[in-house]
Amino acid sequence: MFLILFSVGLTTLIAYLTRHIYTYWQRKGFPYYNPNIPFGCLNSFRKGKRSFGMSIYDVYKNATADKFIGIYLMFRPALVIRDAELARDILVNNFNSFHDRGVYVDEVKDPFSANLFSLPGHKWKALRGKLAPFFTPVKLRAMFPTIKSIALRMVEHLDESFGRQNNEEIVVVEMKGLFSRFVTEVIGSVVFGLDIDSFKDPNNAFHKITESYRFPSMIFSIRNAAQMLCPQFEKLFIYFGFKHDHAEFMTDIVRQTVEHRENNNVIRRDIMQMLIQLRNTGEVNEDENYWKIDTSKKDDNSKSMSIESIASSAFLFYLAGYETSATAAAYAIFELAKNPEIREKLEMDIENNLERGKLTYEGMQNMKYLDMCFMETLRKYPALPLLNRQCTQDYPIPGTNKIIEKGTPIVISVLGLHRDAKYFPDPLKFDPERFLESNQNNDTKAYMPFGEGPRHCIAQQMGKLIVKVAVINILRNYNLEAVEEGEINFDALTVTINPKAGINVKLSKKII
Repeated sequence: MFLILFSVGLTTLIAYLTRHIYTYWQRKGFPYYNPNIPFGCLNSFRKGKRSFGMSIYDVYKNATADKFIGIYLMFRPALVIRDAELARDILVNNFNSFHDRGVYVDEVKDPFSANLFSLPGHKWKALRGKLAPFFTPVKLRAMFPTIKSIALRMVEHLDESFGRQNNEEIVVVEMKGLFSRFVTEVIGSVVFGLDIDSFKDPNNAFHKITESYRFPSMIFSIRNAAQMLCPQFEKLFIYFGFKHDHAEFMTDIVRQTVEHRENNNVIRRDIMQMLIQLRNTGEVNEDENYWKIDTSKKDDNSKSMSIESIASSAFLFYLAGYETSATAAAYAIFELAKNPEIREKLEMDIENNLERGKLTYEGMQNMKYLDMCFMETLRKYPALPLLNRQCTQDYPIPGTNKIIEKGTPIVISVLGLHRDAKYFPDPLKFDPERFLESNQNNDTKAYMPFGEGPRHCIAQQMGKLIVKVAVINILRNYNLEAVEEGEINFDALTVTINPKAGINVKLSKKII
């Protein structure tokens, strides 16, 4: 009898708690997306049909009248923002009420998780202040020759492919794979200070890491989604010994590099050098010509950054830069192959701003049409399809009687805003001239490919530089022809909007 009563009581309690959770938005009087219990709005993600970001995009599209809509990220009530003004209020004007991401971080048991993306509050602010000097125009100019030289290696690699395919004049190239190798080599060099030849050695350790993120397993994707859905789950993974897949490898690489440079007074113009400066002196020297390391402090405990902290920051720069830059460059080439009139304008812009036929950092800053093509690529294919924040204090929504309660996850569908005809008419059309100052048909306040406000992407200028150099070198050396004319299908397992079947483009060599 006791077991029967206990079972009935437990069943009743579970039913009550389930109902309580999944009526949260209804009880608060918010518009809400009818949940599928227990997966909320993520049933298509569970079935492997849509990625996490695309599932949120589906919510955005289906709620056509509301500026915000309540959803359930499994057991967590969250709010999807569908209005550009409200999104900017959250990200910029009222940042103090939304300064955290609400994702997993454990500095003690899992120092690799304590990076700029995940850290909350004052800890995030302190680290960002230290890292900001890494990406000034002065520092980027110093890294430009390295990026340019790797782009030339990419062209040499492509030229060889024509000979491998029976001397054919036209070669079909999978652009995402090509740019993945290019960006792996660039980031490996300017972040870790390593000379990686991803074109001649496609099986190098760094490329294997990038491929694991490019083609993730279902378990890997679920674990990534859990970082936002239920950060406490990650603590269980760590407790049972499931650490970050590449943390040990990256930490060893960083330790060897730091020790070698500190012991031998090595000077390189890269991000690792700045991280070591920060480790030894607590700041980065902003002089373009000063890249030395102060090695007066021998005791690791007296230094401002541990090896683990450097490894965590370096890996975040590597991972974020690899995925977003490679994907953006591939989508840009895809659209330019489909739109020859746009490509011709861009090629003219490039040639008019070369200095004696050579690409320079200063000349590239004057390529305004290139800027517009880059912006339009990230409008149609934003690096991340969504932004997430967590409400850190109760927030009254302007113009309503609704209050977002402290602790509520906030989700902004960047892909939804960027592909909303209300903000960008004919959103699937690739039209760089949307971003002309004279164009009044587009509402650029909805444009936020790198986030907005204090937590916008700190390395966006480096990402732009990498993508532009890659695109310029392809256009200067090859003619493009589209293989497919339709829209691209996105992978269901990746965080970013990754092409499901790659991006194939026909290339033929230009006679220069």
